[in-house]
Amino acid sequence: MLVRSASARGSVIPIILLLTCSWLLVVHFHLQWDWSLFATEPRVEVVVASVSAEDTTWVHRFLPGWARSVYVVDEPTAPLTVPENKGREAMVYLTHIVANYDTLAETTVFIHASRFAWHNDDPDYDNLPTLRNLNLDYVQSSGYVNLRCVQVLGCPVEIRPHVDAATERARSIGASSDGRPLTAKQIYKQSFEELMPGVEVPEKVGVSCCSQFAVSREAIHSRPREDYIRWRDWLLETPLADDLSGRVFEYMWHKTSLVRCDAPEVDGTGPALETASGWSMEGCLISDMSALAS
Repeated sequence: MLVRSASARGSVIPIILLLTCSWLLVVHFHLQWDWSLFATEPRVEVVVASVSAEDTTWVHRFLPGWARSVYVVDEPTAPLTVPENKGREAMVYLTHIVANYDTLAETTVFIHASRFAWHNDDPDYDNLPTLRNLNLDYVQSSGYVNLRCVQVLGCPVEIRPHVDAATERARSIGASSDGRPLTAKQIYKQSFEELMPGVEVPEKVGVSCCSQFAVSREAIHSRPREDYIRWRDWLLETPLADDLSGRVFEYMWHKTSLVRCDAPEVDGTGPALETASGWSMEGCLISDMSALAS
């Protein structure tokens, strides 16, 4: 019996060592198990638009408590991808909503893959503090929160659709009378009419760039799933170049849900974002929501 027990202990020790080493490797490479993915409706989910060359490990490493959906637009065999790599991040965002409409998180945060970028609201241009300090209760009460609250670029008015609209001839040749390529300003009015049939085109459009925002499930559900399918189909079918079709949505995301967000100040529930260092970031002006808000 003593010999058998010693033999058993001897066979168990290598197994324990193997399991320990495996666990250390997991910790080393920051591949934490994301239990939140098993929740039918997680409280918060981050949706990342990326290409295969970008490093998105920071999302897994530093946001372990959030459900995480990282889309790779140029890799058809990736676990999460898009029907076609068109429209830049807009294709990812719409694809996620279409695929998960009935099981969306309470709050969904849509971001780019790069942790550091010039448009991030942080002294070091780091998106992580913005995400960590996001006031989820404020997102729920507001419906939509732009992650960039600095009003340059985009606020208070970036586009005057009726004034900036290109002529029919310019649209047909894809260039202005001076030969320059058309800009998002020039094609916004026509695009808006195609995307929002029956809705009056606003006189002014202003929203901080650059297509990173948080939105509540209720706000997304203020429109039927069919609307998001139709918008994604527009991206798939439009002859516009990616930079233009994606830019149209950059100045339209705040209009895709039927919520009001036309005040530059917060309403007493607290700022949308505030870092420990006092880098306060409060909601920015968004123009002419009245046509879409009830």
